[in-house]
Amino acid sequence: MAAQASAPAARAADVDQVRRLFNPRSVALIGATDKSRWSWSIFGNLQLHGFAGPVYLVNPRGVPVHGRDSYPSVADLPEPVDLAFVMVPTSAVLGVLTEVADAGIPSVVLLTSGFAEVGADGAELERQVVELARRRGLTILGPNGNGFINAAARITPYGLPIDDPLLSGPVGVVLQSGALASSVLTFAQTRNVGVSLLVSMGNESMVSMTDVMRYLIDDDATRVIALFIESVRRPDEFIALAREALAKGKPIVAIKVGRSQTGARVARAHTGSLVGDDAVVDAVFGQHGVIRVDCLEDLIITAGLLAATGPLPGNRVGFVTASGGASEIIADRAEDEGIEIPEFAPATVERLRRVVPEFAATQNPVDVTGYILVDRNLLRNALTAVHDDPSLDTLVVVTDLPRTLPADPTLILDGFRQSGELIRSSAKPIVVMGNTLTDITPVGRDVASQTGFPGVLGGIHHGLTALGRAVRWSELYRASLAATAAAPSPSLSASAPTPLSLPDEPGASWSEYRASAFVAEHGIPVVPSVLATDPIAAAEAANALGYPVVVKLAADEIEHKSDIGGVKVGLRDPAEVMAAYADVVSAGREVGADVQGALVQPQRSGGVELLVGIVTDPVWGQVLAVGLGGVWVEILRDTAIRVLPVDRDQILQALRSLRGAQLFDGPRGTEKADLDAVADAIAAAAALAGRLGGRLEALEINPLLVRGSQVEALDTLITWRKIESKSLSRTDPALRLSSP
Repeated sequence: MAAQASAPAARAADVDQVRRLFNPRSVALIGATDKSRWSWSIFGNLQLHGFAGPVYLVNPRGVPVHGRDSYPSVADLPEPVDLAFVMVPTSAVLGVLTEVADAGIPSVVLLTSGFAEVGADGAELERQVVELARRRGLTILGPNGNGFINAAARITPYGLPIDDPLLSGPVGVVLQSGALASSVLTFAQTRNVGVSLLVSMGNESMVSMTDVMRYLIDDDATRVIALFIESVRRPDEFIALAREALAKGKPIVAIKVGRSQTGARVARAHTGSLVGDDAVVDAVFGQHGVIRVDCLEDLIITAGLLAATGPLPGNRVGFVTASGGASEIIADRAEDEGIEIPEFAPATVERLRRVVPEFAATQNPVDVTGYILVDRNLLRNALTAVHDDPSLDTLVVVTDLPRTLPADPTLILDGFRQSGELIRSSAKPIVVMGNTLTDITPVGRDVASQTGFPGVLGGIHHGLTALGRAVRWSELYRASLAATAAAPSPSLSASAPTPLSLPDEPGASWSEYRASAFVAEHGIPVVPSVLATDPIAAAEAANALGYPVVVKLAADEIEHKSDIGGVKVGLRDPAEVMAAYADVVSAGREVGADVQGALVQPQRSGGVELLVGIVTDPVWGQVLAVGLGGVWVEILRDTAIRVLPVDRDQILQALRSLRGAQLFDGPRGTEKADLDAVADAIAAAAALAGRLGGRLEALEINPLLVRGSQVEALDTLITWRKIESKSLSRTDPALRLSSP
């Protein structure tokens, strides 16, 4: 209780500590030496990029370093220092950190490696470092990280060389990779995308990725956050911050590596094979407004686009280009990305005819042709002609900044200046996109700076990838605003689900009979079912239910009864039922199952069979999968995944997103499915899972039969988790503390 009560105060202090870490007024380089390229780089970066405060060099021999006097120890520094950049051998780290704390230095970048990344001994040393830091009030970034670049404030304690000029701008970059940080920075510079802050996280022993995200969400210099993620160490914080960023209109663009299912949940049943780690990451990101990309180029290009435009008003886009081939590529890629290319209004076409050559295209995309070599104003005039078309939300003009300039660049500069003014004054967003992904040269960057011409997206492929993601994020942002406006006040909000009481040891799994009865008690419609313990009782049950019937083995250990011959269908008289009873019971005993008897159910036919599965992911908690079920589930793999909790509208969206969603509409004379009734049943399953919490490993209904408004679970399986002291769900209080 005490730890939970103090958590909010600790978190507020963490924000201040992180802010102080990234904004030091003075720096001490501890372990500075002419023999180290790290030392040369850090010192050179601070000097080259205009750090305004003093930089002190600490070398145990007190000899001159980098052409400057050094100090033998931290205690010899002439004044208090805000940041210590520590690059001493691993064995010396604890002693140096003690000296840093004694000197009253609050923040540390620990470049040194040899900690948790190398094994158990290193992990123990890292634990001791964190323990010392917490006890002495230090804030540590790293170890095993290159530091950070606060380009907005010209503070650059970073362990690799930073090219000049350092372009500052509105994109904050957080990387769980030290080696890639410089490559990302270089690419951003070549695309004319300025960064506000770039952080190489290292081992995240204290300062985590989510701590930096929180800082950037509150940072006025940052409009977009770009993440390179290897693992999410604090999933609850990540989700909460993603929601906060979306609510504030601050996009998060992320590349998440590691697509394999290694480490996926241990859940049995079909759902476990469908819900892989990467699919869950997609669901988490999609639900909470994180834009997922799959390469570093798209990370920067997408972030740069949204930093320039903010939320886009819609997906209807007009394109102006000087190439018919480019127009064809654009049309194909726009379809891939869900971008609509509407036809121009007649008035727009008439305006275009007045400015383009008679052999030029006047449809969308516009091809003004190579005549731009004769008329330098042609592209801009065509853009002006289509600008006011009522069917367009956004415009894209395909051009590039110059790579070189003639001896007299006046005409070129005037043209870019006029185009820049048009773009800046436009009521609609105008995006500039190149044909290919080529670097913006220093000449091009200088032209943009002089004329106010905007940044250029990198090539049609990457540019439309970024545009499509920006459009979808903008739609989600508007939906979030609308939902927030329509939401009840906090006092009326739903409380956390009431936990369900269960036996201390419910066993590994529950058979269909126990599982179906249990879910039926909690609002999930279930097909009528009778447990028979002998052939005569099975026949009597069939007579009462009405023919045809199904007979199924009842045994807790057998999850896929049909695989061992434990299901008999199409039974139409007592003799068939009694024979089927004997067969399924015998099949269970042959595999050593604890046979409880057999279930007798009325046979259902027609309709649409769905899978509804909920599994407990080791990182993100409970995950819902809905899709086409029955025998097709693992063949078609047509599944939509959502991380719980979800509301009814999100369930309906998941159902409509399936590739086979047209089956719900009653094709070829079949009965139209009542999706509201389906959503109600799935919502009841999700609510039940929420109440079961960490006890649940998997709950699977396969199939959930939908025939019009009749919705029934035909088979249900529940797998339980063995609860141990170290087995915590992501919603457990222990995982909400600020410590890693």
